[in-house]
Amino acid sequence: MRAGRALFPALAEAAETYLDSASTTQKPLPVIESVDRYHRSRTANAGRGGYGWATVLDREIESVRARTARFVGARPEEVVFTSGATAALNAIALAWGLSELADGDEILYSPHDHSANVYPWLRLRDVLARFGRRVRLIPYRVTALGEADAADIAARITPRTRLITVCHLHHVFGAVSTLQQLRARVDPAILWCFDCSQSGGHLPLDVTELGADFAVLSAHKMFGAPGTGVLYCARRVHERLTTFLPGGSSGVAVTDSGLRPTGMPHQLEGGTHNIPGILALGAALEVLEEFGMSAIAEHNRLLTRQLIEGLRPLPGLRLLPGPAHADREIGYGIVSFALDGIGATDLGFVLAESGFLVRTGAHCVPARDAGADSVRVSTHVYTTGDDIDRFVRCVATIASEVR
Repeated sequence: MRAGRALFPALAEAAETYLDSASTTQKPLPVIESVDRYHRSRTANAGRGGYGWATVLDREIESVRARTARFVGARPEEVVFTSGATAALNAIALAWGLSELADGDEILYSPHDHSANVYPWLRLRDVLARFGRRVRLIPYRVTALGEADAADIAARITPRTRLITVCHLHHVFGAVSTLQQLRARVDPAILWCFDCSQSGGHLPLDVTELGADFAVLSAHKMFGAPGTGVLYCARRVHERLTTFLPGGSSGVAVTDSGLRPTGMPHQLEGGTHNIPGILALGAALEVLEEFGMSAIAEHNRLLTRQLIEGLRPLPGLRLLPGPAHADREIGYGIVSFALDGIGATDLGFVLAESGFLVRTGAHCVPARDAGADSVRVSTHVYTTGDDIDRFVRCVATIASEVR
């Protein structure tokens, strides 16, 4: 997809090779222009005025909502705009968990997931405990491939299980978990939450096929601007959600008994929208659709296999769980590894000095044994096979020197 690189101005200006798209993606020109256009022309607050500037923006935001819904296989009323995936996961804990969970209820989670899909549940447990409701958080394992362990999850489900939260595409291991066969056997009363921060914009995504009751996306990981996220709430859970962020245009009405939600999705969108961020998301989705999600996924698969085959023979190099250990040709644009004789932070510094920008460290994973002190390489449409070849040669040189 070399021709697509021209859409990303930062790449034209940089001498370095960017290999950190799992952290944030580069921004295509239409996204940059959408943010600039909002600030330069007819800046207003959407939905806060009857004049044209405000009403046009309101329609544009709802158009982006509809486009987002189509992109993930949802309905517009199931799409909530947030300030990011972290905010979306916390919104689930606050809008659903605070009012729905009772003493003794359980949530199944993975301590190997991103902290944004761990800490909100820990905080929810601590808050509820102050009111006499003791919720249990039950950790489950991941497999040698880095996938959520379906057998272990099944063994830990009890009559008190209320939610199972899963990382769709793991941000360190690069493994996809759908738990499709397990979902078919689980009590439909149990809710499913999928963290799609990494899969959104990288893989074809259909939340209905995924069986999600909740799903979250991060716009800045899918060509959009920072500070914008998406929370998907399936229609069947709407009546079980409370307004956790009351304020201007927050979808509530005042009654004699207190605040009453007036309907989704606005009841979870109190306050002023990140208007330029939402408009940027609309532009980002248009770019992604022009590339084609299947084409993007195949591009990343080929680069992942090229990277794995290049790194595998290097002495002292250890590939973390993920596609490198699969018995089939899979790959989703994320590969993590460690190299004997040099720590990940130092290795990342040497790579940066050589012009390769990668992520190093623990990658926001609470479990200290999961990817701690590793190097993560992540790709997207602007990454080329030549980038991967040069990176492998650079790592090979470092590996021979540290030995």
